[in-house]
Amino acid sequence: MLRIDDINYSVQGRPLLVGATATVPEGHKVGLVGPNGAGKTTLFKLIRGELALDGGAISLPSRARIGGVAQESAATGRSVLDTVLDADVERTQLMDESATATDAHRIAEIQTRLTDIDAWSAEARAATILDGLGFNAADQARPTSDFSGGWRMRVALAGVLFAQPDLLLLDEPTNYLDLEGALWLEGYLARYPHTVIIISHDRGLLNRAVGHILHLENKQLTLYTGGYDSFTRIRSEKRALQAAEARKQADRRAHLQSFVDRFGAKASKARQAQARVKMLAKMEPITAPEEAKLFRFSFPQPEELSPPIVAMEGVSVGYGDRAVLQKLNLRIDQDDRIALLGRNGQGKSTLSKLLADRLVPMAGKVTKSNKLRVGYFAQHQVDELHLDETPLDHIRSVRPDEGQAKQRARLAGFGLMEAQAETKVRQLSGGQKARLSLLLATIDAPHLLILDEPTNHLDIESREALSEALNDYTGAVVLVSHDMHLLGLVADRLWLVKDGAVAPYDGDLDDYRKFLLTGDAPSEREAPKPAAPKRPSRDAVLALRAEARKAEERVQKLTEMMGKLDVKLADPALYNDPYEAEKWGKKRAEAVRALAFAEELWMGALEKLESAEKV
Repeated sequence: MLRIDDINYSVQGRPLLVGATATVPEGHKVGLVGPNGAGKTTLFKLIRGELALDGGAISLPSRARIGGVAQESAATGRSVLDTVLDADVERTQLMDESATATDAHRIAEIQTRLTDIDAWSAEARAATILDGLGFNAADQARPTSDFSGGWRMRVALAGVLFAQPDLLLLDEPTNYLDLEGALWLEGYLARYPHTVIIISHDRGLLNRAVGHILHLENKQLTLYTGGYDSFTRIRSEKRALQAAEARKQADRRAHLQSFVDRFGAKASKARQAQARVKMLAKMEPITAPEEAKLFRFSFPQPEELSPPIVAMEGVSVGYGDRAVLQKLNLRIDQDDRIALLGRNGQGKSTLSKLLADRLVPMAGKVTKSNKLRVGYFAQHQVDELHLDETPLDHIRSVRPDEGQAKQRARLAGFGLMEAQAETKVRQLSGGQKARLSLLLATIDAPHLLILDEPTNHLDIESREALSEALNDYTGAVVLVSHDMHLLGLVADRLWLVKDGAVAPYDGDLDDYRKFLLTGDAPSEREAPKPAAPKRPSRDAVLALRAEARKAEERVQKLTEMMGKLDVKLADPALYNDPYEAEKWGKKRAEAVRALAFAEELWMGALEKLESAEKV
């Protein structure tokens, strides 16, 4: 059991934790959430003993082992598998000692302990963990120096999972995992035999892998039962109740103060006035919760192009003379929302680079609209920002003729306010750098926006804002992400990248998640079905999309008309003329009927479109 008792901690005189208290029972899986800068990572350092408390205490059972991923594994000649095996220090020491020990009693002790810690299955366990994180058998035998920093972070994560500490502390572990690795980690953490506390902005992970949420806000800790969605619901209810109580108290205070102000000077009422003064003094203030800060991305919208905006016929693409993807026959229209699925190394990023003109086709034909603009965001681009320049400098370089007010407005539209606009990039947080890269990728209002892992370093609120912006966006979106929640909100088409090919995925995201976790394809889990109806032609689907758009526009126009009629009917002067008032009332009644009919047509159009796209 982890006990946090009345702890205090400050950084340069700024309090981060004041009287914070929480208890995490043994075996609990807990998500640690809170605003950026609240002190989540600092709390981890305090638990590990890397920082000294100003007051209070943090306690664990004696001999409890704490583990976490502090940094990537070193680039050495030692194999990936051996590096992970080395993470279990006790096993490594016992294995080394068993090779040299000569005392019979000591040899017996060593063998008994090795059996107790299941040392003989260690290689199989380590290999299973590495496989789940994307390392095949050949990769596991390669030296760690063969891999990039991101992959060595996976090695470090595999090591701490293999060592199985009593308290596992993970800080944003999915930032360097792909979708497949993130889903595997979810399942592994849910089965982990000891206590886990994880800092994450992945809503899906916080809903499926943990059973409690530890909320750090206003320098205090509060433990909630349930996943993230349950936490937000309970917290919203508490905030609403607190706001209502604050309003009631304010009304009560105003009433008492009014009596004191009116009768405090009158001798006949002096006693009652004094009594109310005492009541006011004793009243414990109830503070209304601050309004949640809403953040939205502001994407410029492109003009509409004729479909398709991209078409491929027999395309092959790769690196050097090695083709990664072959015989691609794909089409993208401006209203497409496509999620690329596939295990690591199958070619999702390769396809993204082809669409973004970072790679040229080795064979086949790619046809693009003459006026097509493409925006591309990849995680490595965050690392390619000019560290010694400010965000304002970056905008000036691509929009030199714009006024500074317009340039600052662009930055503000991505959450980079005045203070951050003139801060050097090296001093910005990871989330602020990601927002700047997103701004640069979308500044030209691209007709096709390609996003390769855009949510790394973005907090939950920014991820929600990103999903809203993408849904409002009038350009096509191709998305690669380990965030299943984002994919579910944005994508309406799924492409599976596998075995050198790209094809529509026969299933939804839940099917794909089950496939990754169980290895069963959707068709293998379902009873035989009648022959599928013939797929409608592309032109038929486009016609249905146009019908749905027109129906939606009709609903929007009628809704605007209703708003104008309501303004007219709210004008008291209208009712000076009963006939005029009756005329406008009839117009509103007609608009209500028309809106209901238009909404019915819109829903019907959407249902027909959905049925056609599923075939």
